[in-house]
Amino acid sequence: MSQQAATAIHAQARQPDSGTPESGHTGHLDQPDALKRDQFTISDLSNEFGVTARALRFYEDEGLIAPERIGLSRIYSRRDRARLAWIMRAKNVGFSLAEIRDMIDLYDMGDGRAEQRRVTLAKCRERIESMRRQQADLAATIEELTSFVDLVIAKERSEGRNPDA
Repeated sequence: MSQQAATAIHAQARQPDSGTPESGHTGHLDQPDALKRDQFTISDLSNEFGVTARALRFYEDEGLIAPERIGLSRIYSRRDRARLAWIMRAKNVGFSLAEIRDMIDLYDMGDGRAEQRRVTLAKCRERIESMRRQQADLAATIEELTSFVDLVIAKERSEGRNPDA
């Protein structure tokens, strides 16, 4: 699969309908399966997380989830469901697939997920700082544009024209 196609599938799973109240899931890690099941079908997870079956197959191809195969059917475990919740949450806050893989692969280190949490905290803090810089840049750009608009309006008015017409 091309990088462009992979990016499109990853972005498609991010569509506004994922995480809506209708889907019953917002990507939170602490929201257990309401029915307390041990196994899930592709339809179960697609419906719950508001993603397409294609997106789930893509995450499988990428090694992020590993459903059991029974004939042509995929059977997802509680672990797959938890990893999918983690993937969706990370996507919802803007992490790339590579960043998600880096963080999720630390799950099985045998340290009670301490390293995964440490890395995740570091990446989240970096992302917050980056977004704050972007926010400040946006605020400065908006201020500059507003000032420019005010200058043009004043010039138009000084020349007897209505700038709002």
